[in-house]
Amino acid sequence: MIARGIGWGLVGFALGAGATLAAGWAVGRPPRAEVWVTVGYVIGLAGWLLGVGLWEAWARGWVGLPVRHEPDHTWRRYVRFTTDHKVIGVQYLVTFVALFVVAGAMALVMRVELAAPGPTVMGAAAYTHLMSLHGIIMIAVAVATLLGGFGNYLVPLMIGAEDMAFPRLNALSYWLVPPVAVLLVATPLAGGFDTGWTAYPPLSVVNASGQVLFNLAVITFGLSSILGGINFLATIVGLRAPGMSWRRLPIFVWSVFAASLISVTATQYLAAALLMVLLDREAGMAFFAPARGGMPLLYQHIFWFYSHPAVYIMILPAFGVALEVLTHFSRKPLYAYPWVVGGFLGIVGLSFVVWAHHLYTSGMRESLLGPFMATTELISIPTGLVFLAALGTLWMGRLWLRTPMLFALGFLFNFLIGGVTGIFNADVPTDLHLQDTYFVVGHFHYTIVGGMIFALFSGLYYWFPKVTGRMYDERLGRVHFGWMFLAYNATFLPMFWAGVHGMNRRIADYPASLAGVNLWISVMAGLLGASILVFLFNVVRSWLRGPRAAANPWGARTLEWQVPSPPPEGNFPHPPQVVGDPYGYGVPGAVHAVMAAAGGSGEGRAHGL
Repeated sequence: MIARGIGWGLVGFALGAGATLAAGWAVGRPPRAEVWVTVGYVIGLAGWLLGVGLWEAWARGWVGLPVRHEPDHTWRRYVRFTTDHKVIGVQYLVTFVALFVVAGAMALVMRVELAAPGPTVMGAAAYTHLMSLHGIIMIAVAVATLLGGFGNYLVPLMIGAEDMAFPRLNALSYWLVPPVAVLLVATPLAGGFDTGWTAYPPLSVVNASGQVLFNLAVITFGLSSILGGINFLATIVGLRAPGMSWRRLPIFVWSVFAASLISVTATQYLAAALLMVLLDREAGMAFFAPARGGMPLLYQHIFWFYSHPAVYIMILPAFGVALEVLTHFSRKPLYAYPWVVGGFLGIVGLSFVVWAHHLYTSGMRESLLGPFMATTELISIPTGLVFLAALGTLWMGRLWLRTPMLFALGFLFNFLIGGVTGIFNADVPTDLHLQDTYFVVGHFHYTIVGGMIFALFSGLYYWFPKVTGRMYDERLGRVHFGWMFLAYNATFLPMFWAGVHGMNRRIADYPASLAGVNLWISVMAGLLGASILVFLFNVVRSWLRGPRAAANPWGARTLEWQVPSPPPEGNFPHPPQVVGDPYGYGVPGAVHAVMAAAGGSGEGRAHGL
């Protein structure tokens, strides 16, 4: 199917590009290459989707033909267009873990360049292109790995559903992703893009054609994100098992619900901003051209209206994963569950009124500085509620320090540093001095890598037995955590010092006085990258030859652990009946759900710990 998708995609590209060239020649105005490439991409994307499986599984029905569905229980289902939410979840996880490794390797090359002042392995232009590519791939990883991977695999299982509300739309959301990766990787062939992942005009309007591929990739990725968000909301609202009230939802499901609210309501603003850049480049418009009445600052407002809430698309599911693990491995109910849910929804609401704290140095009106500083500080209240609930869950718990729990604790430690250092970027007086320094790099990476990536590893180890049916090597898991935690903090903590002492971000060179700290950071970054090799070795070997996992090796209470590992197609032989709290540890007689045995009398049997 992938070969057919590529073939149909190339045919679609040729048709779109050819039609655009023919139309241009017909009117005596041959189009620029960026124009026919853009039109060709849009038609080629449709061809790719139809060829890879959309035609067989869905579009045939649009013209009155029977759709075709060939059940496949081999490994090939992971590289096919399928509507099984579990397969789609694995497709997301494998794809974005691979992109994480690629973008991490790019970061190591950047750190080689920064190991000493002056040019070492590349020039300033190549560094800027590499930094930009690293940034946008890592942003994509942070947005989609937890939500697309764990969200797709686990949400239907956790709420007692057979699948997502719109299975074919779910598959479409994933198969929009490979063209995004191809476009981004292809940007160097078109001159690259040197705007960073923010793509600010006027530079993004006049730079190399790689910027066009970047814009098309991000707009496509945004479409995938919106479709996925709609599907999660419809699934959680409409497909909960009998008895699964809003107060009985596992906290990870709540985090997906909250993040999806942002995906659905904010992503289109980023797409609109990038579309305006394309129109300025290719249609001669002037949204961001000051000489013709345009306003570059408009882009920054639109961009950050999405991109700051997007930070919570990344971190809310991370909180959900960490809280799931902390609760089950502390053998305690989730502390202040209603306040955590309120915190999630409070973050969603406030995330839309904090964007301009990224613009303190942009020249926007001074009267706006105070209000946006206040709203940015305000969002620390719901975030703090969630953080305190995590600590309350740990308090007096029977902590089971297995690898998932270690990464969840690492998430709390790192996110605390990310949160505290964020205050300096929220306050106007300090941000004016720290803007565009390595202090911001340190803060951002403590929030996203220290937060989201550590939560990702916590979830990967926690649900590995459920997804693969095999256990990972616990000893190697602990080695991975210890190595990564130490190397990570040794890498990013010195960045705060470097930033305060004048190390600017996004440039390939720096004063000789900062050589020592940069060499240290580069060496530690190499050790941090090497720690990922332990994870990859452990996961690949365990998936192939690890011991068989029990259905519920952690003795957890949520519904995904009450079915075999890996779960069968359709998830449950009969709809489960949810009768209690998912985290009733230590409560005598507490039961979360009653599962009807296949072929049984229907009276059911209770699963509770």
